[in-house]
Amino acid sequence: MLRHALSPVRAFMPSAALVVGFTLAPLAGAQDERSVQVFKDGQAQIVEGFNDPEMWIHEQLWVETEFDSDDDGKLDRMHVDVTRPLQTDIEDLKVPVIYETSPYYAGTGTTVPEYMWNPRQEVGDFPPFRENAPEIAFRGPHETISTSHERDWVPRGFAVIHSESPGTGMSDGCPSAGGKNEALAPKAVVDWLNGRAKGFATPDGNEEIECYWSTGKVGMTGTSYNGTLPIACATTGVDGLEAIIPVAPLTSYYHYYRQNGLIHHPGGYIGEDIDVIYDFIHSGPPEKREHCNEKYRDGLFMENFDRVNGDYNDFWLGRNYREQLGEYKAATLMAHAFNDWNVLPEHSVFVYEALKQKGIPVQAYFHQGGHGGPPPLEMMNRWFTRYVCGIENDVEKDPRSWVVREDANRLEPTPYADYPHPEAKLVELHPEGGGAGVGRLGTAASDDRGTESLTDNASISGDDLAAAEASDHRLLYVTEELREPLHISGTPTIKVRVASSKPATNLSIWIVSLPWKAGGSINDNIVTRGWADPQNHESLRHGEPLEPGTFYDVEFQLQPDDQVIPVGRRIGLMVFASDRDYTLWPEPGTELTVDLEHTSVSLPIVGGAAAVQSSIGASGE
Repeated sequence: MLRHALSPVRAFMPSAALVVGFTLAPLAGAQDERSVQVFKDGQAQIVEGFNDPEMWIHEQLWVETEFDSDDDGKLDRMHVDVTRPLQTDIEDLKVPVIYETSPYYAGTGTTVPEYMWNPRQEVGDFPPFRENAPEIAFRGPHETISTSHERDWVPRGFAVIHSESPGTGMSDGCPSAGGKNEALAPKAVVDWLNGRAKGFATPDGNEEIECYWSTGKVGMTGTSYNGTLPIACATTGVDGLEAIIPVAPLTSYYHYYRQNGLIHHPGGYIGEDIDVIYDFIHSGPPEKREHCNEKYRDGLFMENFDRVNGDYNDFWLGRNYREQLGEYKAATLMAHAFNDWNVLPEHSVFVYEALKQKGIPVQAYFHQGGHGGPPPLEMMNRWFTRYVCGIENDVEKDPRSWVVREDANRLEPTPYADYPHPEAKLVELHPEGGGAGVGRLGTAASDDRGTESLTDNASISGDDLAAAEASDHRLLYVTEELREPLHISGTPTIKVRVASSKPATNLSIWIVSLPWKAGGSINDNIVTRGWADPQNHESLRHGEPLEPGTFYDVEFQLQPDDQVIPVGRRIGLMVFASDRDYTLWPEPGTELTVDLEHTSVSLPIVGGAAAVQSSIGASGE
């Protein structure tokens, strides 16, 4: 087995803090004691002996997986780099591992609109042709994949490793955008760290590299796609993956590119779909690309992703980690933002709720910003110290939910017993007439509220519709001014009885905080949002054309939230058709008619009906 040639033996004194987990013993022929991990106040501490980057060991290897996704007759190998303390060689020290894997390390493709899907498409029609993006220039041999996390964790006695996802960088295989190989690739790396998989010195050679320095205990973290992959790996149930901290992870590709049967664009990326992200990450060896394109992008994806109807199917099921939690056992600290309109907060909230039901150690950190944003380092340290290093620091007794309040520093979250807030209860609010201007929204529902109509026009943004005093292109219903703050915590539900003048239409719902503040922060204006295809009112898998003029009951969840609406604001329900930033852009003119008597929104309010009564009155008057 290959070992690296190393610098002369050096020894370091441990900190005076409590030393846990490793035996202190003098080196043969040396007077100083060994450097070991040090824990104080429930956290791994920086140790002088580990804190010199010049003394860290860097190595690269290729870990053999259990799949052959590029069909070349050989098991794919993943490119891995390792950074670890020198003591793992000179003192036979075994250390735990912090691991991040990504499809982005070797470069990414373009996001210019000409290589996206054209959003100007009628709902239910075939889309205009999309031109495939130019190939990513191949990044040649590179020993260092990334240096992320090294400064945080190596001085604390961890090894830090990175790997490139299948079909990216110098890793074998094909990108699959959520396919099984993207879960099995990091699993293989965890297996190598535990002596169950082979590592090699070259992409195609036979010289093996043994992992003699690892305790076998692994923690994974990362943001966005890099946060998705720890969850993918955890679904395999691999032994040794003790804890993960996924930040803004995508937990279902359907719920990223579709919403309740509707074709949906991630915030900021109009026209993106699963074949687009494939082009965006496909940076692997050039000789494999043509076959991978034919197999995945031009084959599997085009045959199954259904950009005509947006229905759920087995293709999307296979890319839904929420349905693959049976073997999941890694202690999980979820992190997400309630104003993340790229990877919507439901992605983390769903898994958080599911892991609670499974009895797996889980906490959640939420903030009020946009995409990304890890928990404070102290919180991450406590999590990895407990579950990767095995130090009893009582983190499992900490509050389960941590929410950064509206005006607070992102690194200063407020603790709560759980998410949603345990005292939150759904309160149903009902729209009254006058929605073309500003209608009323209250807790009391009068009979015979009649119907109101709007005309779709995707050229007008949702922001402009919400700010308008009147519009023929949306219906808006608002409460009275709040006399007391209202704390929303949880997942709202919308019920709409709607008729369309055409067989297919977009349906968009916003909950807003008014008056609209031009140039204000997103929390000044947006509470939450949601989208649906009325054709899927009975089944997510099988939409059916609407009979023009016929009313259908459509019920779905909006995005989870935790927000305190201040005194003097009004809560608004806005119903419209095409949401320019998130849906297709059909030709203007589709008319939607809403039956107000059978339309309502249920908001999760801390304090329930009593809090609403105190703030806006029983009827909203």
